[in-house]
Amino acid sequence: MNGVSPSRFEFDAIGTSWEIDTPAPLAGKIQEDILDTVDRFDSLYSRFRDDSIVTRIANAKCGGTLDFPADAIPMFDLYDQLHAMTEGAVDPLVGRDLELLGYDREYSLTPQTTEAGTSRPTWSCDVIRDGSRLTTRRPLVIDLGAVGKGALVDRISELLQADGLEDFIVDGSGDIRHRGCNALEVGLEHPLDSGAVIGLASLSNACICASATNRRTWGDGLHHVIDARNGMPTSDVIATWVIAANTATADGLATALFFDAVSPLMATFDFSFVRMFADGRVEASDNFEGELFT
Repeated sequence: MNGVSPSRFEFDAIGTSWEIDTPAPLAGKIQEDILDTVDRFDSLYSRFRDDSIVTRIANAKCGGTLDFPADAIPMFDLYDQLHAMTEGAVDPLVGRDLELLGYDREYSLTPQTTEAGTSRPTWSCDVIRDGSRLTTRRPLVIDLGAVGKGALVDRISELLQADGLEDFIVDGSGDIRHRGCNALEVGLEHPLDSGAVIGLASLSNACICASATNRRTWGDGLHHVIDARNGMPTSDVIATWVIAANTATADGLATALFFDAVSPLMATFDFSFVRMFADGRVEASDNFEGELFT
């Protein structure tokens, strides 16, 4: 990634590393606000924390009604759209599938036997949503990984803008939001060779998110991109990159592009993309601004 500003604020959040680049060091107060925002987000939406609302939903034996903050509504709205356009492949209820595959709260990384006789829950049928209020009838494990990190990048960016910053890069481990006069060149990491890139994307006052099956892997064919229709990791597409106006949307679309939903997504959202298939083919949208090497 080129165009990095001279001052960098680094921290760990939601299980990964973050960097914020600015022309001058961030004041202590804005750093505190950022870390408070991160902790609040994690305390609400993490399936790995005992005190989160998501964990309360997972532990509710007979279900119930729980209220998230109003700023959860855009995330839930985005999930509604992606769930419908991928015909159920993108679904925040994949949390239980990830647990069964070994990506659980204890990070056991040991797959379990599929629960026989239990119907697969779906976002459209098993969750009743009224704005930020969710009602369930049985324990459900929500995982907001498809849009959560991008949404948090957006919230941090809003804090920086509210503090008067006009030039910054927020990088949540590859989910990037850029603001400033000088365009940013971002390398598209080869999913089979972390030391190589398949191209460069040009980013100007926009966001880029990537998803790849070589990230968060823990066994043969086991990774975090799950097809909610069957509870299994995907195999056809191995990497995606999406550029959009906000990071939550780019994050969600980067997951949705693992499935055969390009046409409805392009008709609904304003974005550009690159994706790489398991057979080595690379596909890019006509409006992609950058350069591909393959």
